[in-house]
Amino acid sequence: MNTYKIAVLIPCYNEALTIRKVVEDFKVSLPNAEIFVYDNNSTDGTIAIAKEAGAVVHREKKQGKANVVFKMFREIDADLYIMIDGDDTYPVDCINEMVNKFVENNCDMLVGDRLSNQSYKNENKRAFHNFGNSLVRNLINVFFGSELKDILSGYRIFSRKFVKNYSSSIKGFELETDLSIYALHYGLNIEEYSIQYRDRPEGSVSKLNTFTDGFKVIKLFFNLVRLYKPLLFFGSVSLILFILGLLFMIIPVKEYFEYSYVYKVPTLIFSIMLIIVALLSFATGLILDNISIIEGKNFKVRYNNTK
Repeated sequence: MNTYKIAVLIPCYNEALTIRKVVEDFKVSLPNAEIFVYDNNSTDGTIAIAKEAGAVVHREKKQGKANVVFKMFREIDADLYIMIDGDDTYPVDCINEMVNKFVENNCDMLVGDRLSNQSYKNENKRAFHNFGNSLVRNLINVFFGSELKDILSGYRIFSRKFVKNYSSSIKGFELETDLSIYALHYGLNIEEYSIQYRDRPEGSVSKLNTFTDGFKVIKLFFNLVRLYKPLLFFGSVSLILFILGLLFMIIPVKEYFEYSYVYKVPTLIFSIMLIIVALLSFATGLILDNISIIEGKNFKVRYNNTK
């Protein structure tokens, strides 16, 4: 492990209460790693404390966790990247085992799994968070044919190839969902490592809004299904519209066979329009699916050529 250049990435926003401990824990567990704290407009002294603890501190003015991480990925050069939140909810004493597993399994991304051992459920006191984690995990596993246990964990290890090829247009706490789906879509090697999650210490406040950020995650999921699985998305829309078109057509067709005349002409026109749109939607899905397949092949070439 000493042959690898390791960078610890800690995105921060008002974590003055906990940032010192996180930095110092990494200095003990990974003395050869370089620790980077990127501050996102904190007003509580996070920057000064991080510097005192020995971290390399930078700033990102664009608000949002994803904006901070994107800047880290662009600016920091390393062989392995460890991303962790600055709130002291993730254990650092297991990081050597995590890195060893990452290296031994030739991973692209390793995720600190909080859910399979029930530690997140036992420690987390915020209503609906456990439900939200399960909902997002189940949706992704069903749509992407995976068996991931923790989609939203903020404790991850990345390869250099992953970091230098990853791109997205998100801004905030949807980051972890995007990272997971991105890796699944391109068939990258994902592993998980069970960790003991602990809740924030007293006085530390979460910046995550259960309902607002939860809605953003769900919205992102469906947008990514549309992007990465266009045939499934547009094919489903096509099927729904086609069935509706047939249902609306029943009455005009029945009138024609009974009276040899169609009285409900607007209904007939509407049903035909639905069927036409359904066919167009299906054709769109086919075209985008072929584009997605070609893009995936091009990605593999770029990924494998990254040094």
